[in-house]
Amino acid sequence: MAQLDAALARIDADQDAALKRLFALVAIPSVSTDPAYAGACLTAAEWLKGELAGIGFEAEVRPTAGHPMVVAHAKAGRPGAPHVLFYGHYDVQPPDPLDLWQTPPFEPRLAEAPTGPQLVGRGTSDDKGQLMTFVEACRALRATGPLPCDITILFEGEEESGSRSLPAFLAANKAELHADVALICDTGMLDRTTPAVTTMLRGIVTEELVIKSADRDLHSGLFGGAAVNPIHVLARIIADLHDADGRVTLPGFYDGVAELPEEIAAQWRDIGFDGAQFLKDVGLSVPAGEKDRSVLEMLWSRPTCDVNGITGGYTGKGFKTVLPAQASAKISFRLVGAQDPQQIDASFRAFVKARLPADCRVEFVAHGGSEALQLPLESQALTRARAALNDEWGKEPVLIGSGGSIPIVGAFRRDLGMESLMIGFGLEDDRIHSPNEKYELSSFHKGARSWVRILTALGAA
Repeated sequence: MAQLDAALARIDADQDAALKRLFALVAIPSVSTDPAYAGACLTAAEWLKGELAGIGFEAEVRPTAGHPMVVAHAKAGRPGAPHVLFYGHYDVQPPDPLDLWQTPPFEPRLAEAPTGPQLVGRGTSDDKGQLMTFVEACRALRATGPLPCDITILFEGEEESGSRSLPAFLAANKAELHADVALICDTGMLDRTTPAVTTMLRGIVTEELVIKSADRDLHSGLFGGAAVNPIHVLARIIADLHDADGRVTLPGFYDGVAELPEEIAAQWRDIGFDGAQFLKDVGLSVPAGEKDRSVLEMLWSRPTCDVNGITGGYTGKGFKTVLPAQASAKISFRLVGAQDPQQIDASFRAFVKARLPADCRVEFVAHGGSEALQLPLESQALTRARAALNDEWGKEPVLIGSGGSIPIVGAFRRDLGMESLMIGFGLEDDRIHSPNEKYELSSFHKGARSWVRILTALGAA
């Protein structure tokens, strides 16, 4: 434990220098989706390589068809130590709209706030501040003794633009990147003082359907009432997707949806989540999902069906009395448990086709899908990480779900045979993807301390 104490003290004493390093990374405008910033993405990758090499990692910038990867390795102080893979991404979202930023997005600063000091700038939370908590933990451990684990680091440069180069890179480097467990710091805490481990991620299926009827748009005065209107057809299909109790009506939709383990259900009951306030904060008052479920269950552990866009007919200014020749909708399904994306997709298509009247046909455009993921609660890595977080924060970490999807977690399980520990220190109000993104100084400081504890716990014999 002497090295643990020394490494934690090193984190505390090195805060000013750590902030300077983070701000140097945040100042690099590594926007992956805009080709104009390709040079900045390479600069960020090279900067990270230099930092990792400076603390004793064998680090390389690896080219891809898109932005480069950063891969680094360091060995523990003993043979047979556990091997962990840490994943993060150095690319960021575009900063637009620039006029809503209080200060330039790539000129990071330390700001005072009622909740404490905040680090402000694009990428401070998503994901540069998060990944640098791990780098700073490794720096402190290397400065005070041997690493407790063999560590591989993978930093991606296209997470914010679809990770197009990642599947091929994982396939080509499968043996090199395989580890006992993956560590991902792209998630958040329950609140400013309560750590969390994300153990559940919802999967997703996305489909676009286009319903077509007549061979051209028709005048509603000349054809209305006699000609089928594809908007009406589409509206009926969408209405049929849910029953009066908010349940999805696709045949077989709930196959593989299990109830929450009691340990998690009990934690969720005790965290004091205010569903009414959650809705009130966005101008709503009544939960719209399954009537027998709490708002938190709807967000984290229940499957959904949502219409994300709908078009048809004349949508410009003024009025045009037209019967459109086609109408379309974009629909997504969030999946949980063992729901099968392919089965859900097939059920949806059959559901739509069964409701098509004469003179209508449908075209489908698939936009991809992924399975839901759940970390086994009996995982030894999870048990050790929970204890380490409890030691740092003085609170038992909450095992939470995520309503969104993190594709890399599925890729690590599918392609590399690894489970992932998703431990992050972001907060809901960090304004990621929005102007004035911030990261709490406490998240950065105690996040680094937390990784020191977690790596020590995972490396314990």
